[in-house]
Amino acid sequence: MKLIVCVVAIIAIFLAFVKPLAFSIRQGLDLQGGTHVVLEAEDTDIAKVNDDAMNRVVTIMEKRVNSLGLTEPIIQREGERRVIIELPGVKDPDAAIKTIGKTAMLEFKDEEGNTVLTGTDLKDAQAATNQQNGQNVVNLEFSDEGAQKFADLTTKNVGRTIAILLDGEVLTAPNVREPILGGRAEITGQKTLEEAQNLAVVLRSGALPVKVNIIETRTVGPTLGQDSKDKSVFAFAVGIGAVLIFMLLFYRLSGFIADVALMAYTVVLLALLYLLDATLTLPGVAGIILSIGMAVDANVLIFEHFKEEYQIQGKSLRLSMDAGFKRAFTTIFDSNITTIIAAGVLFFLGTGTIRGFAVTFMIGIISSFMTAVFLTRLMLDDYAKRPTAKPLAFTSNITKNWFQGTSFNFIGARKVTYIISGVLVVISIFGLEPHIFGHLNLGIDFSGGRNYVIRFAEPVQPEEIRTLLEDEFDGESVTVITIGNQNQVRVSTKYGIKSDDPNIDNDINARLYRGLNEKLGSEVSYEDFINGSAGNEDNVIGIMQSQKVGPSIADDIKVAAVWAILIALIVIALYILIRFRNISFSVGGIAALAHDSVIILGIYAIFWRIMPFSMEIDQSFIAAILTVIGYSINDTVVIFDRIREYNKLYAKRERMANINGAINATLSRTFSTSMSTFIVLFAIFLFGGSSIRGFVFALLLGVIIGTYSSIFVATPLAYDIQQAQDRRKARKLEQKK
Repeated sequence: MKLIVCVVAIIAIFLAFVKPLAFSIRQGLDLQGGTHVVLEAEDTDIAKVNDDAMNRVVTIMEKRVNSLGLTEPIIQREGERRVIIELPGVKDPDAAIKTIGKTAMLEFKDEEGNTVLTGTDLKDAQAATNQQNGQNVVNLEFSDEGAQKFADLTTKNVGRTIAILLDGEVLTAPNVREPILGGRAEITGQKTLEEAQNLAVVLRSGALPVKVNIIETRTVGPTLGQDSKDKSVFAFAVGIGAVLIFMLLFYRLSGFIADVALMAYTVVLLALLYLLDATLTLPGVAGIILSIGMAVDANVLIFEHFKEEYQIQGKSLRLSMDAGFKRAFTTIFDSNITTIIAAGVLFFLGTGTIRGFAVTFMIGIISSFMTAVFLTRLMLDDYAKRPTAKPLAFTSNITKNWFQGTSFNFIGARKVTYIISGVLVVISIFGLEPHIFGHLNLGIDFSGGRNYVIRFAEPVQPEEIRTLLEDEFDGESVTVITIGNQNQVRVSTKYGIKSDDPNIDNDINARLYRGLNEKLGSEVSYEDFINGSAGNEDNVIGIMQSQKVGPSIADDIKVAAVWAILIALIVIALYILIRFRNISFSVGGIAALAHDSVIILGIYAIFWRIMPFSMEIDQSFIAAILTVIGYSINDTVVIFDRIREYNKLYAKRERMANINGAINATLSRTFSTSMSTFIVLFAIFLFGGSSIRGFVFALLLGVIIGTYSSIFVATPLAYDIQQAQDRRKARKLEQKK
């Protein structure tokens, strides 16, 4: 009765709360649209960057952003010199970026160039429309001290001009007709009332204490964000549905119980994300779906141990269940810890959406551990107590004999698999050499530059778009690939990335519009093209997404990526050494991870030109590599744990027999876990949208290559190292004799 009540309650809670919880979690810019800006402070002769200055920058930015009237903006400091600003749902990203990025040094200068007043003398600034001439103006009100300075300035300069400058740029230079004693002034020259309002915002918030540069921007249009959200929801439904069906077919009643536990896991995960006020991004959605696939692993380990206890050891159903849980617990714990290590490295060294992916993935792993170890056991224990409980309920007639009693000589075949792996690694290394096969297609995260996702009314050819834009960009190389549908492309260029011209973004937008005008159609205006608002609801035309990464942040990202991979490998190696007390396992495991990473890099280097989707090396790719490292070592740890178990049970057996036996004993689990993970990833790959397809493709490769390396690289290497250690010990003994 307890089992039935528990199952019904979980299913009811899942159906009632999963959708409201999913849509109540804070959504990242890639799901709702908006603008992401990274500012970096710079030392100048006038002001040096320090902790106090950066705290003041954050405070001023908060005032500016809040004055724009946006909902739930995010302003946070990163490191010593950077500030990250996220503006969800902003309608005019270019104007918002200009507003928050201004240093806002306001100066009033006489004809000799002497600065008499500054922004510190201001009391207020408000935008308005002059009723007499219809001009958009900013009305300034000075403080008492500022009013006196302004009165003195205008009195001494009657018949002369006074220049009003913002960040060294002349806004207006009116001629003084008579002294102005009221402590008020007016700035003219703003084309629109919105421009005047934005200028008033930066003047009211005050000048920044140090110079700041915009080193990265990323804008996602609301249409593209909604499209990503819709595809993510569909991919989530397909992925979890496929896993539920797979578990039912493979394990029958126990599979059904695992499915119920997965439903509980999904609700717990979404609830934790909501309570922690986490931000859900597109990679984060992938993290949820991926963790669902990996959550199956804990249940599979329990079921496989149970089957062994019942079928091989001949224990009763209840005793088999208890023994299965006890034996599986250590393996589940070790494998989850190694995966969390990789996710933890991503969190501490990643930025933005990648950190969101890491948080989601870690919470998913912890949630799956709790539901599998406690909830699944609670339900299975209740069933096992029943006198009518049948062992057949824990396996399918079709699959009950799969991988049972296998006796493959994996270690004996290691020379062949070493050759296969060696050839793949050599090809991959040569693939990284640009003069042989190709080279890595570095995204702007690592190289610096600009990306634009542009949508047209009709299908276009990437090569034709590239030719049009290279002519417009003075021969500068432009990369164009199709994104999703044939009428949508991503344009990448490094044009103007090192330019100091404050109007370079406007210049590039104008060049894009001129170069693509014949493909857009005469009815698409420049403003609609820039804002991605041309066309209709069914086919929006224009720039759907833009991203700019400066050279300095690109270099930092590259360094962080290398450190992330190295630190993850070192920490995982140390953990395996501590847990298994055998250096051969550490060396074998790390060698397999290096093997996986090199092959995936090689595949990306060789095939990126011919794939119908993006295969860039960017932050998302590094996240994929680290996730693959976590997944692959998870698989390896399961085998190592079984070897440790067999060494205790069959201490007198030959080492090769124990290792072969351990690999064969885990084949069913390896198949189930790899297949379920592959299923959910394939669902994301097919239905999750083009912007995440390259990221998921790396994960798919990782599942295949990681499963192979766990069996054919990590374990055989550990065996050979142990054999070498034995020979060394034997020689030392002979020398002593």
